[in-house]
Amino acid sequence: MEYTLYSYWRSSAAYRVRIALALKGLSYRTEPVHLVKHGGEQHSQQYTALNASGLVPTLGTPDGVLRQSLAIMEYLEERHPAPALLPCQPLKRAQSRALALDICCETHPLNNLRVQQYLTKNLGINDTEKHRWMTHWMHKGFVPIEQQLAETGGVFAVGDTPTFADICLIPQVYNAKRFNISMERFPRITEIWSRCNELEAFKQAAPEAQNDAEPLLLKAQ
Repeated sequence: MEYTLYSYWRSSAAYRVRIALALKGLSYRTEPVHLVKHGGEQHSQQYTALNASGLVPTLGTPDGVLRQSLAIMEYLEERHPAPALLPCQPLKRAQSRALALDICCETHPLNNLRVQQYLTKNLGINDTEKHRWMTHWMHKGFVPIEQQLAETGGVFAVGDTPTFADICLIPQVYNAKRFNISMERFPRITEIWSRCNELEAFKQAAPEAQNDAEPLLLKAQ
């Protein structure tokens, strides 16, 4: 079974789905959707016919088209139960989902591309002020996650195997590093970042490993 992933190399939401697919060993074909060129290809009529929200990722499956990274991950978990990306124990399953939601609902939306564009184009915020915004909201999100990891953490964010929590955390840390946001206050998060990035699935899913990665932008980071 092959999936089609509509993705952008630096999209953290698409990054999550790439990690999930790689951890499960699932083959897929990538259809790049450039979020900046031509005013953003995600806004094209062709793409919005597929995903009305005009966001990535979108996953084409034999069962239909799916959007929203967490919903896609839940689908993959149910469709391909092994290897599991959620713990067996109900409490730990809920903890993994809660950490994933902390990132996907509370942290990431405040610093994604369309928010950055609105700050710059509509509110006239300069780069220094934008960096202050990004730092504030990322740290605001990372503080409770760092605290939760003291309770849930094992080798990974929840226990000793990667779960939804790790899949969502690693792209968010990538974003922080991309914007030169200090992670010094978050040693547990940093440790999990390092440990996950030793795994082949996380390496395969990394932005710089994607066919649509842009070398000049990578050098600028």
